[in-house]
Amino acid sequence: MEVQTATKAQPIHITESAGAQLNRIMQEQNIPEDHALRVGVKGGGCSGFSYILGFDKKKDRDESYEVAGMDVIIDKAHAIYLLGIEIDWMDGLNNRGFVFNNPNAKETCGCGTSFSA
Repeated sequence: MEVQTATKAQPIHITESAGAQLNRIMQEQNIPEDHALRVGVKGGGCSGFSYILGFDKKKDRDESYEVAGMDVIIDKAHAIYLLGIEIDWMDGLNNRGFVFNNPNAKETCGCGTSFSA
């Protein structure tokens, strides 16, 4: 009899270019092995919420996932705002950095770093 293991659906998507930049940052900043990529939201920004993207240790209220070969942690309270989000990396003349494509956002600001839900 085979034992079925539950797999968590990935709530977010990290593009190949964003994953490469995140891995580069991890190596350059010597991020400890016990840290994961934290994706979240906080109040503020020109549209009401802004994104959190950084490396942190898992806390009790976090859910963990493996996305694009990377350990990702999301505070359970933030999941409703992040479900289906795509994190991308832009490297153009006018725009360089992480971009958040959020299907839950009702409005976004011009810089793409804050939204309203």
